[in-house]
Amino acid sequence: MNYVFSAARISNVARSEGDPKLIRSGPSSLGTSDSLAKALGWFSFGLGLAELLAPRRITRALGMEGKEGLVRAYGAREIGAGMLTLSTEKQLGLWSRVAGDGLDIATLMTALRRDNPKRDNVAMALFMVLGVTLLDFIGTQAISARHGRSRGQSRLYPERSGFPKGLQAARGAAKDFKVPSDMRAAPVLAFNKGQASAA
Repeated sequence: MNYVFSAARISNVARSEGDPKLIRSGPSSLGTSDSLAKALGWFSFGLGLAELLAPRRITRALGMEGKEGLVRAYGAREIGAGMLTLSTEKQLGLWSRVAGDGLDIATLMTALRRDNPKRDNVAMALFMVLGVTLLDFIGTQAISARHGRSRGQSRLYPERSGFPKGLQAARGAAKDFKVPSDMRAAPVLAFNKGQASAA
């Protein structure tokens, strides 16, 4: 049993009798940029949790003891950016990640001082943040190109149809439709002129 068939069966279980059934799944509308944004969103979420739950370990590894409150604040920011990136507002989420990366770089630069015994760890963390920043920027540009529209431009869907069996099969399909009694309009009460003027 392939994945598409099993996904169709699972989704059909939750449908009521008379609901349309999923016959087959079409190609995914998600592109590489969407997958990258999703991965960055989950990464942001995971990093944010680590910063919220273990700030002392992070500050100790970087020789930044006493900055645990700042690390927790950065963790909350990362979780927020991750949630945005995983939502329909991917572009905003990725831009917030890029801005957050700028803050991370500026903070790590302050820890690169010569008297920091963990300076090598800071340099490694800075190198990693620069790499993630590059990915965030690439993801932002890709999402903007894929989902952005210039003003007045309309989207075209020539290969999509709301008629799974084709337009010809849909013609006349509702000619024998009878409106259920609970969907019929209530009868209109008629007033004669005398009652209307008295009201």
